[in-house]
Amino acid sequence: MTPRRTLLAALVALWGCSDPAPAAPVDAAVDAPTDAPVDAPVAAPVDAPMVSPAAACASVFGAALPAGYGRLDGVVRAVVTPADAQCAMPNRTHVVVQVESGGAVYRMVVNVASTAAGVDPRVRFAEVAHALPGPDWADGFHANQQLDYAATLGLHADAAPFAPATSAELVARLAAGVRVGARVSVYAQGDGGSSAHLVHRNGRDDDGAVVLDPTGSPRFLVFHFDGQTF
Repeated sequence: MTPRRTLLAALVALWGCSDPAPAAPVDAAVDAPTDAPVDAPVAAPVDAPMVSPAAACASVFGAALPAGYGRLDGVVRAVVTPADAQCAMPNRTHVVVQVESGGAVYRMVVNVASTAAGVDPRVRFAEVAHALPGPDWADGFHANQQLDYAATLGLHADAAPFAPATSAELVARLAAGVRVGARVSVYAQGDGGSSAHLVHRNGRDDDGAVVLDPTGSPRFLVFHFDGQTF
C-alpha cells in the first residue's frame, strides 16, 4: 500500500471511532402555533337599566277605601314622587305610595315637607323595627286599629332615632325603600274613596306610618313635624 493510501485508511478509521456531533438542544417549552384558537375577550358585565318605582303607576283607582283611620294592607304598585308628573294625580309636597288591595289601587299620600307657617319645613323621620300591632297582615282595609308613636313604638319627638330630613332626602328614601311588588301596611286616614292621608304623627292613637315587610321583620317609617310634642 502506498503511503498516500495508508494515510487515507488511517483517517477513515479515526473518523469511525469518533462520537457523532451532539444534536442541538431542544427547549421543553414549545410556542403555540400562530393559528391556535384564541379565547374571545370576556365582556364587562352590563348593569340592568334602572327602573323607576313609578314606572307601573296606575291611572285608575279604587273607590272603596272607607272614611276614617285604619290600616291598609296590600302590595306596592308604584311609588310616585313629586317629579313623576306623568302619573295620574301626583302631588308636589307628598310622595304617593300606590297600594294594590282588594283588586284595586289606592293612593297613600305621605308628607315630605311641612307647609305650616313659622316651623322648620323639614320633616322629622325615623325607621324603627317593631312587631306589627293588631291583626296579622291580610289584604284589605282594617278599621279600628290603633298606633301611637309614644305608647306603641316608644318614640318621642325630636329624640333619636328621629332626625330632620329635607324633602329631597325623604323622597329619595321612600323611592329606594318602598319596593314595588312587596307587601306593605299603611296606617292613615281614609277619605272614603281612592286615597288616604295623614301618614304622620296625629296624636290620638291614630298616628300614620308606612310598614315595610309586615309579614317578616316589620320596619315602621314614621314622620312628625317641627313643634309637635309627644
